[in-house]
Amino acid sequence: MAPDPASPNHPREIEEHRLANGLTVVLHPDRRLPLVAINLWYHVGSKDERPGLTGFAHLFEHMLFQGSENVSGTDHFRYLQQAGGVANGSTWYDRTNYYETLPANQLDLGLWLESDRMGFLLPALTAAKLETQRSVVINERRQRVDNQPYGRASERINELLYLPDHPYHWPVIGYLADIEAATLDDVRAFFAAHYTPANAVLTLAGSFEPGAALERVERWFGGLDPGGEPAPAATPPDPAFRGERRALLEDEVQLARVYLAAQAPPYGEPGWYAADLLARVLTSGKSSVLHEDLVYRRELARNVTCYLLPTELTAPLTIVATANPGRPIAELERGIAEHLERLAAEGPTAADLERARNRVLTGLYEDLQTLDARADLLSQHATFFRDPALAFTETDRYQAVAAEDVREAARRHLVEGGRAVVTVVPRGGAG
Repeated sequence: MAPDPASPNHPREIEEHRLANGLTVVLHPDRRLPLVAINLWYHVGSKDERPGLTGFAHLFEHMLFQGSENVSGTDHFRYLQQAGGVANGSTWYDRTNYYETLPANQLDLGLWLESDRMGFLLPALTAAKLETQRSVVINERRQRVDNQPYGRASERINELLYLPDHPYHWPVIGYLADIEAATLDDVRAFFAAHYTPANAVLTLAGSFEPGAALERVERWFGGLDPGGEPAPAATPPDPAFRGERRALLEDEVQLARVYLAAQAPPYGEPGWYAADLLARVLTSGKSSVLHEDLVYRRELARNVTCYLLPTELTAPLTIVATANPGRPIAELERGIAEHLERLAAEGPTAADLERARNRVLTGLYEDLQTLDARADLLSQHATFFRDPALAFTETDRYQAVAAEDVREAARRHLVEGGRAVVTVVPRGGAG
């Protein structure tokens, strides 16, 4: 039986405001702890880049911690740490976010720091800072991708799944040649177009009075130039293709691995939730369909996982499986195909679907228990759907998915639809 969908034990009070300069403000008071989570989403990610100019959104994740007109060097972290706070940021295909959790009496500090780098980063953006962070990002790419076992496979799967001018074709971290070629003018123009109040959502969650908090937000952000609303990312036609696009990579690895990916509906659509439950039926937990058979019973795989990304334009649904020593990668791929065809024909069993749904609902309820995760979910739903309250009802959309919906997701996306396959084999060997 699925978890009780009744409200988890947390407040649901939400206020949403829009400042004159276009900044969306979400206020979610929760006075149980003397803390405040500040979560700022910019609706810009790697999809807003262009071929030949990739990696800029990720580069700015680094640049925004390097000082602004009124905050020098690494003082952003120093001020927060001295106040007992923590902070970080992240970049994705569709968004970049920055977040702090602070004692509630330090709200002004967090708001000042975020407003200063939103409104006053460009005067402090120098060629020397760009070169420093360019080197950091290049080293990060080499460590995580170019010199990492299987590192190029996740990039190659997207290059096959999406046409070259599609916004999800290139990696979030960008291509090395583009990062090396980026000029200060390129970087300045990207920031000016996207890191503006009109392209941002600021969420506060924690111990505050909404009226007073809104006054503080207005003080720190209200005077910033709104900028223009950036044009949406280009979405060239990329019709669902039939058959397969395949690639074989040789790498310095010991075990062969196969990546299989297909395009599912965008995050937020009913079909996305069906595809997400399909992914969890396949590989979530040791009792899941692919784990139980391929890893434990037939021992074809060392490990296997399936995941669906919550992306805006279309969502890649990906299966990754590593072969056991001595087991041909083709045999493992056939084993995966057998299960996909069965699910497409018969759908999941009631027990498999219930287990998968229980896991995802448990994870959602756990996220809603912490201030920082709740603030992030509110920013996410305000950014993508202009309705932060949807963060509290996402469990309903999973509850609405039936076995037939999961069966249809398997048929449409992983059996009859087009898919990309990347096989990684040991260099000089065969899979």
